[in-house]
Amino acid sequence: MSRVRTLPETGSIHLDARGDDRALRVSWHPEAEVVVLSLWRDNVCAGSFRLSVDEVPEMIEVLRRGLDQAYDAARARRHAAWAEPA
Repeated sequence: MSRVRTLPETGSIHLDARGDDRALRVSWHPEAEVVVLSLWRDNVCAGSFRLSVDEVPEMIEVLRRGLDQAYDAARARRHAAWAEPA
C-alpha cells in the first residue's frame, strides 16, 4: 500500500475552459526542488509533469509574453469596435 502524502502548502487549482470536470493543479515541492503540474479529470490524476525550480522563471516569462499579446489583441479589438460609427 502506498503512503498518504500531505498536500503542499503552496499550490493552486485552475479549471479547464472546456469544463468537463478538468483541472490543472500546480503544487510546489521545495524539498524536491520541483513544481508539479498535474492534469485532473473527474478527481483522477491523468498525468503529471515535474518542472525544475530552475526552469520556473522561463515558464513564467512565456506565460507573461502570451498574456501581453492577448491583452494587446483584446485592447485593439475594443478600440476598433469603439471607433466604428453607430
